[in-house]
Amino acid sequence: MTKEEQGIYSFLGLCMKAGKVTSGETGTLQNIQSGKAKLVIVSLDASDNTRKEMLNKCKSHNVTVQVFGQKDLLGLSIGKSERSSLAITDQGLAKALLQKLQTIEQNGGETNVKD
Repeated sequence: MTKEEQGIYSFLGLCMKAGKVTSGETGTLQNIQSGKAKLVIVSLDASDNTRKEMLNKCKSHNVTVQVFGQKDLLGLSIGKSERSSLAITDQGLAKALLQKLQTIEQNGGETNVKD
């Protein structure tokens, strides 16, 4: 894991402590549909159905989505068990996290941006 990826997992922990993260499929989908989600993260190892559902919901509700990380590490970073999806509900935190994720992508890391 790169230093940048470690930084993202740490940042997710800070977002969680601030109470601005919803995790798990149900909670993430609810936040997408209600308009509360500002950024959605789907793990690289999420099931095809989960990934497709999240990408489609984000597209239809105009929410930015990133595919990043592993389920176990996403869960660990927020003090939970495995999580295949997370929703960031604060605009400022979402913007800062998206910039960090895009930096990794530009440097050839394992992410991909989907608007």
